[in-house]
Amino acid sequence: MTTTVEVVAGGSFTTVQDTPGRLGYWMVGVPPSGAMDDRSLRLANRVVGNRPAAAGLECTATGPTLRFGGPAVLSLGGADMGAALDGRPIPLWEPFEVRAGQTLALGPVQGPGLRTYVAIRGGFDVPEVLGSRATFTLGGFGGHHGRVLEPGDELVVGDLADALRPSPVGPGARPVVTRTWRIGVLEGPHAAPEFFTADDVERFFATDWTVQSHCARTGVRLDGPKPTWARPDGGEAGLHPSNIHDTGYAFGTVDFTGDTPVVLGPDGPSLGGFTCPATVAASERWKLGQLTPGDTVRFVPVDEDRARAIGRWQATTYDTLRAPRDTVRLAARRDPESGVLSRSEGDGDRPGMTIRRSGDEFFLAEYGDMRLDLVLRARVHALDAWLRDHAPDAIVDVTPGVRSLLVHVDPTRISTTELVDLLHKGDDELPPDREQVFPSRTVHLPLSWQDPAVLEAVRRYMEVVRDDAPWCPSNLEFIRRVNGLADTEDVHRIVFGADYLVLGLGDVYLGAPVATPVDPRHRLVTTKYNPARTWTPENAVGIGGSYLCVYGMEGPGGYQLVGRTVPVWYLGRPTPGDEPDVPWLLRPFDRIRFHQVSAEELLDQRAQAAVGELDLTIEASTFDLAAHLRFLDDEADDIARFRTEQRAALDAERDRWRASGEL
Repeated sequence: MTTTVEVVAGGSFTTVQDTPGRLGYWMVGVPPSGAMDDRSLRLANRVVGNRPAAAGLECTATGPTLRFGGPAVLSLGGADMGAALDGRPIPLWEPFEVRAGQTLALGPVQGPGLRTYVAIRGGFDVPEVLGSRATFTLGGFGGHHGRVLEPGDELVVGDLADALRPSPVGPGARPVVTRTWRIGVLEGPHAAPEFFTADDVERFFATDWTVQSHCARTGVRLDGPKPTWARPDGGEAGLHPSNIHDTGYAFGTVDFTGDTPVVLGPDGPSLGGFTCPATVAASERWKLGQLTPGDTVRFVPVDEDRARAIGRWQATTYDTLRAPRDTVRLAARRDPESGVLSRSEGDGDRPGMTIRRSGDEFFLAEYGDMRLDLVLRARVHALDAWLRDHAPDAIVDVTPGVRSLLVHVDPTRISTTELVDLLHKGDDELPPDREQVFPSRTVHLPLSWQDPAVLEAVRRYMEVVRDDAPWCPSNLEFIRRVNGLADTEDVHRIVFGADYLVLGLGDVYLGAPVATPVDPRHRLVTTKYNPARTWTPENAVGIGGSYLCVYGMEGPGGYQLVGRTVPVWYLGRPTPGDEPDVPWLLRPFDRIRFHQVSAEELLDQRAQAAVGELDLTIEASTFDLAAHLRFLDDEADDIARFRTEQRAALDAERDRWRASGEL
């Protein structure tokens, strides 16, 4: 007989989660989701004898009240929420039985920590979406109808129990939840001396960072000292020295959005344009799920060997529910390479390649100098295709950026040396860049210029975050000024006249493109918001650095906003074009052309998209790199003039920032 669980009270933020979450879609901006404190859910599942993939409940701050329609075996892990079964206190880390009609109530967290996990023998039976039962609330899918639990919801218990007998976790194997945290990180991918100074890095490790009120599943924002930075700005990527050309992010990376670090969580973005000096070790990421506003965090540098040893120690506790005799302590051990594993020099038309460490599960291969060059992006595209044809099963995912490729691996199945050798082998076997011709489509998208929704985003930013930012109150005027244009009509003319080449997907979630104009004279350069917005409407269109992005969903953001368009993500409804069953509309090396519509017309087209009836004009073609290079040669003088005038305006803006203390 099927057992059901009724939600009497949902708590403040309770979702269905599993481990390891939703893997294999990082390249299109689908985050893993899953338990933010994966260690606690894995142990709680093991206590009741579940298979590792069984889904449980993640309860944040205040837990739910649940009434059981039949007998079940449960366990609780993580923070203490003072759980009681029909008024009888229930301890953490031990199995307990419930009978039909009984009620389990979890209250607010008592003591340190933020999240409690509820595991039930068999797991919670919710549909798999893109290979996981994990809830991604921002995207509205997974878990129980893609949202937090609400009173009246009914959950069904599944059949993912193992043959194991329920058993408690031994004291030495239980995670220690505190208010003063030490979190092991590996340096890289972007540390000293190229991006941060040596003093910045020393200060990063010596600081007791304070957790801000924003400690959501997308990321944990920290308070602490500002870096001094090793360079004056981000060049073509933006005015602030934290700005880089968009690159893939590792899970748990420390992302400096301007001068403020944010440790990216399991619902964080896959692609972005900010420097990341360190990345949390995979075995240490569970701690992010228990960080609470006001907690302090000290980052401890560890090398790959120590990170892997901690992981093996934890794996033993999952298998045995007991701590091994040989304890692995978190001790500082700096990586002498500062995250750089390999550098190869360029040879003729072949660019050099730098391979960087990004935690102990991710590696970042970068081509050439830190500049926007479609030749470099073409080589990234070719290496991406080579890896998909030749890579072993140990590679989980490959995420292309503007001049880089992020490779996610299973470190138990491939060594760092083997991965570095594989990347060099692939690079050696690529054809000459000038011979590259890629499939491409021109996708015509409507754009509501200065749409009311994006104006509302700017208004909220001024009201909630800061009202004295250089880009307020008008993003368009800021874009005009920093590019040396005569008026905002020039901004309008350039945006609607450009062919935007899609360089990557997932810049701000769910198939969101990062794109740049094929013609350099259409590349408007801006900086990103610092600090970032806390809210951006779904499908807002913005410019940051030299790039344009269509936001895949509602969420935070930093691009300078110009308007709004139709969805670029179509899960659960037909996608316009030739692949209706693929949720993402765009592909790398597609070209976007905008045509103007009114705000009312856009709302009508968005309504058509919601029911799978939107018709877009999509034209098939190719992108010929040799032809593009001939175009650049033919227009070299005029392109150089445009860039000189643009650079003068950017320098003047940076001088104003220095004078006002913005830099």
